[in-house]
Amino acid sequence: MALLTHLLACVFGMGSWVAVNGLWVELPLLVTVLPEQWDLPSYITIVIQMANVGPLFVTLMHRFRPGLLKEVTVIYVVVSVGVVACLLLAFLWSYTSPIAGRPHSTAFLLLTFFLALVDCTSSVTFLPFMMQLQPQYLTSFFIGEGLSGLIPALIALGQGAGISTCANVTHVVNVTTGNETVESTIFQLETRYLPANFSTFFFFLLMTVMMLACLLAFFFLARQPKVWELSQQQLFPSNIMLSSFDQISDEEAGSQMSGGCPCPKDAKQAGDNLPEKVSYPLGKLTLIYLLIGWVSALTNGVLPSVQSYSCLPYGNTAYHLATTLSSMANPLACVVAMVLLGRSLTLMGTLTVVGTGFGAYNMAIAVMSPCPLLQQSQWGDAAIVLSWVLFTGTLSYVKVMAGVILRSRSHSALVWYGALEQLGSLLGALLMFPLVNVYGFFQSADYCSLQCPA
Repeated sequence: MALLTHLLACVFGMGSWVAVNGLWVELPLLVTVLPEQWDLPSYITIVIQMANVGPLFVTLMHRFRPGLLKEVTVIYVVVSVGVVACLLLAFLWSYTSPIAGRPHSTAFLLLTFFLALVDCTSSVTFLPFMMQLQPQYLTSFFIGEGLSGLIPALIALGQGAGISTCANVTHVVNVTTGNETVESTIFQLETRYLPANFSTFFFFLLMTVMMLACLLAFFFLARQPKVWELSQQQLFPSNIMLSSFDQISDEEAGSQMSGGCPCPKDAKQAGDNLPEKVSYPLGKLTLIYLLIGWVSALTNGVLPSVQSYSCLPYGNTAYHLATTLSSMANPLACVVAMVLLGRSLTLMGTLTVVGTGFGAYNMAIAVMSPCPLLQQSQWGDAAIVLSWVLFTGTLSYVKVMAGVILRSRSHSALVWYGALEQLGSLLGALLMFPLVNVYGFFQSADYCSLQCPA
């Protein structure tokens, strides 16, 4: 039963961000087809943040009408919406329509909003729901959340999305000299995209299957506490059984899940492996929440908006590897956290500074686009890919640390974790969208025909 529950928690966590992560790893192909091109990541980022109306509504209901909004019902609704949106995206992703005289990917962006609504709302519903399970299953949930980036990344690697080559193309042009017009032949390098191993249609169908798996996993997880109540009635008194979130207070949840409840001797022995509750003063708790907001702003708002400008000057292969391998860094960070998880605020702060440093390098390269450092060198390609991987992996570990620390406190602590995560992401996206799409702060160019000063 424990192994099955670990597996279900993992699959459930996988559905939290699999749809949006799938969009990110498919971007190397999407930017070559959709009319927004290099600006597409910034559009996706701002659309995702508009979907924060979902977690905002849940958070306000939790604050002002506690107990009215049933988390189980909300999760059923949002995951079902995710399944339908993924399925529609497989058929409609390439449809465009004119807006203000320019073509835009209206169907793609609209369905992206609904996928983001699902994933953003998961931040304030999935984690708190996990409070009704025993604490050891939280790590499995985080691993599943990491797999929501890893599995789409592996699929995208197999797909070969957006891989290109430079081809020498011959053009015949008419040149007028005086009263005569003669034909002249010129040679020019142009980008030619290699066909993907399978289509975007099939990719989004696979995302639909993964969302269905999440829905089924939740269906069984929602019934697990009743099994525990029957099988563990002798170990745990009925007044501390976590049969439903909606039947316990935040204080009871924090006490039970930290192993600090006044249980009989046998119950204490059964809970020996629960994490010890760590109490922090208000100042340190504020620091944790500020770090969550900062890290989320960088990883979900600021840097994703300019990833194309940061990587595409080195070619589509570098962009492809940066998006897929950095997605793999997330679950790797969760696995490391499962084995070597620290609760030190000093370590959390240090890793935040290190991750911010890698993010600053990625941003500097984006500012230099389309002629960044070491552009014609393999060292430049390796540096940008490695920087994106370390940026994602380091800050993902920080978020896991913060989640586990707050997990030992209460249901409300995790709700506000999700709220601060989404607030930071929103502020980061609102900062970057005008810089990319209004003021044109970042410049794009065709990699093959680009001529940069030596």
